[in-house]
Amino acid sequence: MVERRTGVGVAVVGHSVAGQAPARQRRAPRITALGGGQGLSASLSALRRLTTELTAVVTVADDGGSSGRLRAELGVLPPGDLRKALAALCGDDEWGRTWSEVIQQRFTGDGELGGHAVGNLLIVALWEKLGDPVAALEWVGKLLNVQGRVLPMSAVPLDIEADVRGHDPARPAELTAVRGQAHVAVTPGTVESIRLLPEEPPAVPEAVKAVLDADWVVLGPGSWFTSVLPHLLVPELAAALSETRARRLLTLNLAPQPGETEGFTPQRHLEVFADHAPGLSVDAILVDERAVTGGAFGQADLAGLEKAAGRMGAALVLDRVAAADGTPRHDRELLAAAYDRIFRTHGRIGPWR
Repeated sequence: MVERRTGVGVAVVGHSVAGQAPARQRRAPRITALGGGQGLSASLSALRRLTTELTAVVTVADDGGSSGRLRAELGVLPPGDLRKALAALCGDDEWGRTWSEVIQQRFTGDGELGGHAVGNLLIVALWEKLGDPVAALEWVGKLLNVQGRVLPMSAVPLDIEADVRGHDPARPAELTAVRGQAHVAVTPGTVESIRLLPEEPPAVPEAVKAVLDADWVVLGPGSWFTSVLPHLLVPELAAALSETRARRLLTLNLAPQPGETEGFTPQRHLEVFADHAPGLSVDAILVDERAVTGGAFGQADLAGLEKAAGRMGAALVLDRVAAADGTPRHDRELLAAAYDRIFRTHGRIGPWR
């Protein structure tokens, strides 16, 4: 079944809807979002309009830029994606906007501080002081007055290793192992699959609990192999995703990503997801309508896409969630409205709608 949605109405937290009880009498939905980087930030910016009970579970495999330098020098988790998630959860008031900009600010120059984000240094300083990555992120969240909670998916820094076909153009059929998030993100050739190193890493217990306690779990959008799929390879998180009573929503990207998913169709994204999580069912898959009807993916095979979604047990929801300027960015308000409609029409709505 393909659902086509239109309209931009969204029930904002704290406001009642005609004919319904005031918001203060209803429990806010518990939503847990999994991912990393800009894709997770876009999702969080939308979801925080819908609930105050929001938890971000973030990948910890980044090994490039400021995060990679801090990770290599101090042996800490890469803080960059965690920082971006915290910034996305800052409020729209002056305090929130100011702190969001401050923690994203990078030092200039060629010295030792050059390229480091202020927020990365703040997070790492609290990690060293408290010795507890979860508690340190809670303190940063209090300082920023964020709406929600940010957790790493694992308490140990991880590496991503990908099997890439045609990494060497002279051997297009050969599989090559490419290690490191920064390298996988820009690799030539076609990424076939990924694994995490160390294998079967431990999950942060609070992250597992957030998945089990959620009303909805949202995966994606984001870099498919380096932000979305890694969560499926942490055994305790994968088990929680299968066992949770929460509904599961998968949000597709607006365009293929050069390097990681260049040449991928929307259907191929779903097939790769299913390959990395065999047996995991999904309740709904959100796809931007324009992206698959002549947009960045070209004229997609909607029948094939619907079939791939059906194999995952999901309803395929076509909606307009992209920014109006044509760039492959999600519009925060359109995405919030699409999420709200899906949450209201696909279950888990009784206690809070």
